[in-house]
Formats: sequence, C-alpha cells, structure tokens
Amino acid sequence: MYTYIDQTYEEVDFSHKDLRYGELTRCTFTRCRFDGTQLDEINTTGCRFVECNFGGAQLNGSLHRESAFVNCRFHEANLFVAKFELCKMTGSDFTKAKLDGVTLQQGDWSYVNLRHARLAKQDLRGVRLIEADLNGAELDKADLRKADLERAQLAGASLKGTDLRGAVMDGIDFKVVNVQGARMDAAQAVAFLRAYGAKVE
Repeated sequence: MYTYIDQTYEEVDFSHKDLRYGELTRCTFTRCRFDGTQLDEINTTGCRFVECNFGGAQLNGSLHRESAFVNCRFHEANLFVAKFELCKMTGSDFTKAKLDGVTLQQGDWSYVNLRHARLAKQDLRGVRLIEADLNGAELDKADLRKADLERAQLAGASLKGTDLRGAVMDGIDFKVVNVQGARMDAAQAVAFLRAYGAKVE
C-alpha cells in the first residue's frame, strides 16, 4: 500500500511495474506509460492523466473518483469491475479493453472509442457520450436515461430493451441501430419514425 498526494509526473515510464493497491490524490501524469502495469485495486481521487498509455494494464477492481483520463489509450487493458465516478474520459481509446462489470457513474465520456464494447445491463444514466464511437457496441437492457448521445456513432450497435427515456439523441441514425424493445419518450419515437420516412404531424 502506498500513497501519493499532489505529485506531478511527465513522460515517466511505469511500464510493467507492480503498482497495485495505491492511493493517488490530485496527482498529474502527462504522457506517461503504464504498458502492462499492475494497477489492480488502485484508487485515484481528483487525478489527471493526459495522453497516457495503459496498453495491457491491469486495472481490476480500481476506483476512480472525479479523475480525468484525457486522450489516454487503454488498448487491451483489463478493467474488470473497475469503477469511474464523475470522471472525465474525453477522447480516450478503449479498443479491445475488457470492460466486464465496469461501473460508469455519470461523468464525461465524449469522443471516446468504445467500439464493440460490451456494456449490456449497465447503469449509464446521465453519462455524456457526445460523438462517442459506439459502433457495434452491446448496450442491451442498459439504462441510458438522461444520457447525452448527441451525434454518437451507433452503426451495428444493439440497444435491445434499453431504456432511452430522456436521453439526448440528436444526430443519431436510427436506421443503423437495433432498438427492438427499447423504451423511448415521445420525442425519440418521433425521430425514429422520421428516420424511416414517416410523416409525423
């Protein structure tokens, strides 16, 4: 167990180190590398990670509160049962990351790459996903109430049984997404019908 408070690191290579069970508070990491690093059950509070690489990192059971991961890469990282509370994740790339059991409590996930992510039955209420790449994502029975999906890319995504009531869906192409059994509000239902050429008066 270790604790770092108000520390700043720039272009430091932490790759393949054992950094499990740490407590990081208000620390800043800029262009640092965490390739293959063991970060299981690490806790971050108010930290900033800018353009950091977490390729293949182990973040199982980690907890992040009001931290920012801006333009970071999580290629093939393991985020099993990781929890992000009110975090800013804009522009980060989760290609082939393991997201089983992950918790996203609100926060800003705009412009992230969550292509083919498995987020079925997740509670995503109030999450900002503006222009996020969710192509091919599995969101079946997820709770997306009051989430912001403006101009999100959803080609081939599955939203079967998903609760979309109150979600911002401006710019969504309903013709490329499976919304069978999804719960919609009136505005979304009108947008869906218009996408298929219906005239709604």
